[in-house]
Amino acid sequence: MLVLALDTATPAVTAGVVRDGVLLAERVTQDGRKHGELLMPGVQAACAEAGVALSDLDAVVVGAGPGPFTGLRVGMVTAAALGDALAVPVHGVCSLDAIAQSAVAEEGGLTGNLLVATDARRREVYWAAYEAEGARLTGPTVETPAALAERLDRLGLACAAGTMADGFGLPVVGPATPTPLGLVAAADLHRAPAPLEPLYLRRPDAVPPGERKRVAR
Repeated sequence: MLVLALDTATPAVTAGVVRDGVLLAERVTQDGRKHGELLMPGVQAACAEAGVALSDLDAVVVGAGPGPFTGLRVGMVTAAALGDALAVPVHGVCSLDAIAQSAVAEEGGLTGNLLVATDARRREVYWAAYEAEGARLTGPTVETPAALAERLDRLGLACAAGTMADGFGLPVVGPATPTPLGLVAAADLHRAPAPLEPLYLRRPDAVPPGERKRVAR
């Protein structure tokens, strides 16, 4: 199966082509302010390097977050548009799950539970905990690093991965951001995909305007 994997849940703009679990090509650019400008050129470059056309794809996998609203929706809208145009299924996966899958694969198995933590801005982190084989134990959640630190002993963690992994006194393993192979490993490509649902984990900052205040004379 030929799969295009995308993720824009972190400052890394990631696009890669995977065939039957083998990475053919990838493009990763670190720029959290240019997801929209960089994603499709990355897709086209990865496809060109892999020697495949978009019309050859059997499926698209996209990281569904958690991540900031603006960056995350770029990847998800792009994936949805490609799936619609090519008439192929689009599978959304938790971006933290993808990091966990890559960490397990790169380490050849872990010796204990894994923490995956990424930057949620506003002095907070997105995080989830995983078993040594990569199955999610809890999360994803957003909270302050101090609040997460209070939970560490109860989670039985042996190591950490992700962009914020080095802040919790645990050995750091695996990639800091989702990889194409991790994204594909986190997806169940043999089942019909569920509707794409972004994991923002926060309420929108913008709210509808309230009723105008009456001015009494």
